[in-house]
Amino acid sequence: MLLVTAFQKLSLSSVHLSRNISTTGTLMFKNTPVLFAEPLKKKKKLDPAIIRAREERRKKKLEKQIRRLERNQKQLKPIDECEVPLTLLDEQKQRARSLPALSVEVREQRSNLIKEWSKYRNQEKVQDVQLMDQLVQAQQKALNELRLESEDLYQEAIQPDISFVPFFAKAPVATPPIENYDSPDGEYVDVSKKWE
Repeated sequence: MLLVTAFQKLSLSSVHLSRNISTTGTLMFKNTPVLFAEPLKKKKKLDPAIIRAREERRKKKLEKQIRRLERNQKQLKPIDECEVPLTLLDEQKQRARSLPALSVEVREQRSNLIKEWSKYRNQEKVQDVQLMDQLVQAQQKALNELRLESEDLYQEAIQPDISFVPFFAKAPVATPPIENYDSPDGEYVDVSKKWE
């Protein structure tokens, strides 16, 4: 028993290591990396001729790819989307539409319409700003009169309303499902061309 208490004083109970078998003070055995080891795999001895043949094959493959790239150096990969059919290029002049020339009256009417619209929008904006100014002035006047009546009521009135701060809105989180929608099964045929 004395021996156990003596070893208990030596144990590192405060340290929590990941390789401890037991967490109690008296049984604090520690694993070493040797316990986690496994026997080394036996290396296969390859014939030097086989290694040389593999490297030669790899070299030949690389040389073949380099030769192919050099041969097709100036030939770019065609992009079907960018290629315009020759028939359309031939018919380009026939397909071009010339817009009819606008008369002077129509052009003047359009310019007058744009001017009237911009004037209307400007007046609308000025009215909005004036309305906001009137509202702010009315609010300030009411607060000043309230302050003359009672300082306590004024202090209560200028406090922010906390009930409006955490704003919650109930609305659909996603678009509603379409009735009788035939969803695709995910299978498709890959028709993209492979360029070598």
